[in-house]
Amino acid sequence: MSTHKQKLYALCQDHVQRRIRDISQALEEVQQSAHEETKSTAGDKYETARAMAQNEMEKLNAQLQENKKLQQILEQIDPRRSTPVIQLGSAVRTTQGNFYIAVSAGVLGQDKEAYFAVSPASPIGTRLMGQKAGDEFQFNQRTYRIELVE
Repeated sequence: MSTHKQKLYALCQDHVQRRIRDISQALEEVQQSAHEETKSTAGDKYETARAMAQNEMEKLNAQLQENKKLQQILEQIDPRRSTPVIQLGSAVRTTQGNFYIAVSAGVLGQDKEAYFAVSPASPIGTRLMGQKAGDEFQFNQRTYRIELVE
């Protein structure tokens, strides 16, 4: 059982939950603003304001749904499980950087312990999936050698 992987997992969860919270809050603000606008406006200005608010709500709802999908992906990961082959939930150390295969969440941690949280569907994620320690592959004119898979 790797507490290191559990920390990476928790950081990804926090990232997605924070995004869901922020988007939900923005959605509420747009809805409230649209409601206030309808009280104080008439005619063409009302229609324009309503259409703009509707477009913004649709955009935010799409972002919210996408982040809920990311949350479902995270629910499939058992951070206590380790396998020799890279798969969803693996923490991977390579000669060119460290990766956590989960959802795209940017850099997790600091300095040498920093991991890039990447989706298995991302370009680097697809190259990593199915590999094991000792394997090498080329990506963006660089050679990556997998040193450790947790």
